[in-house]
Amino acid sequence: MCPDCLTGIFPARGKVCSICGERVLSAYAETDPEGLRRCPVCRRIDRPFERAVAYGSYDGGLRELIHLLKYNGVRPAALVLGRMLAEALTALEPEFEQARFDQDMFDRQPVLVLPVPLYKTKRWQRRFNQAELIAGAALKVDPAREHFQLAPEILLRIRDTQSQIGLTSHQRRLNLRGAFAVPRAAEVTGRDVLLVDDVFTTGTTATECSRVLRKAGARRVWVATVARTMKLASNYAEFRPREAEADDASTPLTEEPEVLAKAAGR
Repeated sequence: MCPDCLTGIFPARGKVCSICGERVLSAYAETDPEGLRRCPVCRRIDRPFERAVAYGSYDGGLRELIHLLKYNGVRPAALVLGRMLAEALTALEPEFEQARFDQDMFDRQPVLVLPVPLYKTKRWQRRFNQAELIAGAALKVDPAREHFQLAPEILLRIRDTQSQIGLTSHQRRLNLRGAFAVPRAAEVTGRDVLLVDDVFTTGTTATECSRVLRKAGARRVWVATVARTMKLASNYAEFRPREAEADDASTPLTEEPEVLAKAAGR
């Protein structure tokens, strides 16, 4: 990844669903009485998670960067993706702060950060879990990281599943049903949880993981991913180049291009 490619990756901007992060069309752009902007799906159903946030759209350079880590094993890419995830998490800061305020001041527990797990054979083949690497990198750059606890061993994938590509929504749900478990539910009971993954595609995985965590006793679950697929109906999404965000931008994401280029053998 060269500097030009990295600087060409923009965070998503514009009107998105307050619950799942999907782009919303003008007909659904107004907020409801609760002050939330909901997409058509989130108007019809209750999600098992509080909110899902993502850094950018799963296309172009961001998609290539994720593939560089996920399929080519270029681990330094996790550093850049982690910084993007940390930026996405800023949208949840008010809710994390409220969650801390709601706890007993003498027994405040950090938010559990749980990467979406891989099945053991895939983990062995890949030698790492990209969601875990990204989550760890994000916490290292977060100034409030003492309020989070990375715990990759709590949520497990206990059954292998087929690829979700080409499956209908119903087939996706059936494919993942029973695939995740929380063997030590006591470690989750009453805790706030941040579920982390690389990509939010249809939300089936995030929904199933959140459902299992809530059933195990989690108080609240948030979802954060580096990228999110956007529906074709929302292709005219607004994006704002980084140069236009100079006043409020965090640490530049282009510090590691030489590392990535070297690791990729380019």
